[in-house]
Amino acid sequence: MAQEVFDADFCAERLKALSDPHRLRIVNALRYGELTVGDIAELLEAEVVTVSHHLKIMKYANLVEVRRDGRFMYYRLHEDLQCTKGKGTRFLDLGCCRLEVPDRK
Repeated sequence: MAQEVFDADFCAERLKALSDPHRLRIVNALRYGELTVGDIAELLEAEVVTVSHHLKIMKYANLVEVRRDGRFMYYRLHEDLQCTKGKGTRFLDLGCCRLEVPDRK
């Protein structure tokens, strides 16, 4: 029997971490580059504490990485998530499936 390449637990963890509208909006914002928590909160029109909570979940699931610059923390999509561009759409490779998000208008 061939070895199964698909890792259901890995995929479920990633999809679970994306199962909130705030987190999907964060992914959408970070597709274009790194941002601070304050930047993301402003874009999402959400409280900083709410955004921090969601980023913590996303960091645990290896969806985002963080870098400190002085007193600011900059978040970006994890380097393992390949973001490729198609015709009018960006695809985010989660390692188990692909998330398709239309480009901003």
